[in-house]
Amino acid sequence: MRPSDFNINIPRELIAQMPLEERSSSKLLHLKNDVINDRNFSDLPHLIKKNDLLILNNTKVLPARLLGKKQSGGKVEIFFERMLNEMSFLAQLKFSGKIHIGSKIIINENINLEIEKRDQQFFLISTDRPVMDILQSNGLTPLPPYIKRSANSEDSRRYQTVYAKKEGAVAAPTAGLHFTDDILDEIKQRGIDIGELTLHVGAGTFAPLRSEQMELKKLHEEYFEIDQRLCDQIKTSKANGGRIIAVGTTVVRGLESMMQTNKIQPINGKTDIFITPGFDFRLVDAMVTNFHLPESSLIMLVSAFAGRKSILKSYQHAVNNDYRFYSYGDSMFLEKGLAQ
Repeated sequence: MRPSDFNINIPRELIAQMPLEERSSSKLLHLKNDVINDRNFSDLPHLIKKNDLLILNNTKVLPARLLGKKQSGGKVEIFFERMLNEMSFLAQLKFSGKIHIGSKIIINENINLEIEKRDQQFFLISTDRPVMDILQSNGLTPLPPYIKRSANSEDSRRYQTVYAKKEGAVAAPTAGLHFTDDILDEIKQRGIDIGELTLHVGAGTFAPLRSEQMELKKLHEEYFEIDQRLCDQIKTSKANGGRIIAVGTTVVRGLESMMQTNKIQPINGKTDIFITPGFDFRLVDAMVTNFHLPESSLIMLVSAFAGRKSILKSYQHAVNNDYRFYSYGDSMFLEKGLAQ
């Protein structure tokens, strides 16, 4: 199976460049057993049943984009990936011309970074002050590359879920962007339990798939953690005949990574799980998700869950009905059915 098997043409005008005024006013494409229903996101509480468990990713997006310059004056964009220690981090760089190991990058005239080495698409960078201090004082919201505008102050709020808690992501878990406090309250009032895990989304989520990833069936690493409370919630839901509903592909990755240990148990560490058609889902029964880039690992994941033909048909339906795509776009609710 190749990435090109998951290709579909998304018209440029359907790629959402701004969030809707109201988070929950987005459309919701409901897919079950190859049957498509057009709904609104505000319908979601009525699609969740008693004893189901809704699981959120509580990661918080860092202001992970930095603007700097080389000593020669050339511009450099720095996309933070993850911290190695207090004074060094991994990042992707965008620059013109050449950049070398040992090169200095200057931010805001008084912050000095040095390139220590390169590891595939990432650079190891050391700093002259704590990394988190640099990000908090100089960082910008790391909007995805398909949003063709500069980040503004509103993005710092809207490119973040209302339940974000634990800093560490460099991209939003976008399925969660549709939730409001009112919708979460309505779900709770219907007697449905809500759980949380943490998975810090990395910049690799936007990177094109590499041939070695396809061959090794391993993706970029992302840190995740699942605590005892969530494990207890999962066991209770399953014992009562409920479904495990993942909000986003990041929650799916976290839960199914845990199940690679063959136990529902607390876990923390890095996952490089690559979920493709043929994968045996051992925990997730339904998921809320956004529309993903064609030929990406994420469209392969949702195809593994709902069936490649069903997903491609749903995407074409969404295009035909003017759904909005990607991070600030509309959503899907996928219920486990007959894979197509």
